[in-house]
Amino acid sequence: MGSHSEPLGPGESIAVLVPTGALGAGVRREHVAAGLAMAPDAIACDAGSTDSGPAYLATGRPKYSRSAVKADLTILMLAQAEAGVPLLIGSCGTSGCDPALDWTLDIALEIAAEHGLSPRIALLRSEQDPEVLMAKARAGRVRPLAPHTEAPPELFGSCDHIVALMGPEPYIAALDAGADIVLGGRTTDTAVLAAVPLRRGAGAGAAWHAGKIGECGGLCTRRSREGGVMIRVGADSFEVEPLSATNACDPHSVSSHMLYENADPFLLTEPGGVLDVREATYEALDDRRVRVRGSVFRPQPYTMKLEGAAGGPFQTVTLVGIQDPEVLAELDRFVAQMEGLMRRRLEEVIPGLGAEAISLRPYGWNAVSGETPPPGTPPPREVGLMLVSTGADQATATQIAKTCNPLLFHMPLNPETELPSYAFPFSPAEIERGQVYEFRLNHVVEVDDPLELVRVAFVQAGAR
Repeated sequence: MGSHSEPLGPGESIAVLVPTGALGAGVRREHVAAGLAMAPDAIACDAGSTDSGPAYLATGRPKYSRSAVKADLTILMLAQAEAGVPLLIGSCGTSGCDPALDWTLDIALEIAAEHGLSPRIALLRSEQDPEVLMAKARAGRVRPLAPHTEAPPELFGSCDHIVALMGPEPYIAALDAGADIVLGGRTTDTAVLAAVPLRRGAGAGAAWHAGKIGECGGLCTRRSREGGVMIRVGADSFEVEPLSATNACDPHSVSSHMLYENADPFLLTEPGGVLDVREATYEALDDRRVRVRGSVFRPQPYTMKLEGAAGGPFQTVTLVGIQDPEVLAELDRFVAQMEGLMRRRLEEVIPGLGAEAISLRPYGWNAVSGETPPPGTPPPREVGLMLVSTGADQATATQIAKTCNPLLFHMPLNPETELPSYAFPFSPAEIERGQVYEFRLNHVVEVDDPLELVRVAFVQAGAR
């Protein structure tokens, strides 16, 4: 299974079956079967993201359930064994840190034992040693990304876990060493799909662009939730086709995916360069398939994005439901008045708390945006008013919530009115949600070699 040393010739392509946008989000057995009938050269998909916040990296715990990941991975491992092509999974366990990667490996070994499979599994570890990164920072080889403005060496020691986003090179190295399945730590979504085409001689522009378009599976199709896609990558173009017989791609659905999670719809920065699609063209081959030409990959000095997260303070949540029409007609005044009374009461009872100690969020009004609705907006029929209390420890957070409880329960809109009672959905009213987590790193680190910050290990499934 050595690397292809020559570029692909005219008409040649490398096919990658992309079954889903995220392992654990759902893989359809019939769609994978349809993909296998198209003779893929590899199966690849992503399994992680920072979309759902820093908790998964800080704790090493996955976003999706073990049962959901096992169900998807079972289908893919059986498909890999049937087709005899490599299976690549990027950003295992949501965050791609070492505990998340080990969690995914445990599931893979369990599946192998249950189904009599014996793949050679490569593990690509991209969790970082803070001391190594501190040395890089001192040498001026770590740069901040917005909104960060600096990279002090001590910042790295404050993180619970740090990962560096890998490019395709570690996957290629693992396949060259005989891996059947590659379980990767944190990886760019694009790289895990581009790895096999690049290894087999596909054009860099076509491979990177195909990886970007296919990264979320069916999101580049007309019916975004209906299965995955097949990407076929050649020397100077690629094609995209849905796995589902009832789905379709068109030039709009394919080209628009460059807007997804990308600040610039024409330029995409990756570890070793920038994908430039300003001259790309999108052609409908039929009512299902699209061909893309003209993508260019412009090499640059190799950098890896760093993500770091850690635990912070603790929170307690209290929710009350309000249907009083007079309150709802003046909700902004009501919430501002309640917050002011709460802060005064807290200063009396627990002095020294900062402004972040409480946050009131009226769901059903403006809790999502935080913006004041425009004049003339009709009052809602009801709201769920959420109090978020934040303290240095759980006990303090809960004491803040308990101190605010009487106001949340009984505060009238106007002092002269009778004491109201709003509706707590739970008893006790306080819900302790535990520690709050935060991202502390959004930087890039310069490396001399794509494998410099990656540790590769192999496990033989089914070995006695």
